Amino acid sequence: MKELVEYISKTLVDHPEELRITEIEGERTIVFELRCNDEDVGKIIGKSGKTIGAIRTLLSTVAARQNRRAVLEVVE
Repeated sequence: MKELVEYISKTLVDHPEELRITEIEGERTIVFELRCNDEDVGKIIGKSGKTIGAIRTLLSTVAARQNRRAVLEVVE
């Protein structure tokens, strides 16, 4: 799942080398914290949050197949 978020995010940003994804794993929930360059935050979030919403939907679908729950947070 982390690879999916990393792949999608790196294609969206101008500074992919500064992209950091931290995975915090619980019993049934995984939290992904995404950190990127300040200039790239808007590209990750998208207009009205549509881009981050689409990434979260894909992540939730993959997690549901594994009977888990996944949360993606953008940390500034």
